[in-house]
Amino acid sequence: MKKKKDLFWVGSSKKDLSKFPNSVQETAVFALGLATECIAHHDEKVLKGFGDSGVRELRLNDRSGTFRVVYVVKLANAIYVLHAFQKKSKKGIETTKQDIELIHQRLQLAMTDHKERFAKEQKR
Repeated sequence: MKKKKDLFWVGSSKKDLSKFPNSVQETAVFALGLATECIAHHDEKVLKGFGDSGVRELRLNDRSGTFRVVYVVKLANAIYVLHAFQKKSKKGIETTKQDIELIHQRLQLAMTDHKERFAKEQKR
């Protein structure tokens, strides 16, 4: 049996998710719980443009709009939630350049944190 991964939030992602409608929050929290057990939620997709880094996008819809939760699953001991936002684009399905840049920045922060946090634990 695999060990359950820890869940960490990067930047304002937790605060941003807390602003989503309750039904969207509940689904996102459930999906993140599955991710900590290495199980993919049916609304989870690979986020294009991140190679094989393990970045996933949870796509959730509600009558009030379309929401995204982006997280990385490929790090050995943890799931890092990188970004949570409401999709505003009326044109196409692409994630905005600004959101992609923020996700790239937070992915780097997550990778650094993971290396530092779990290197210390491995030395014990």
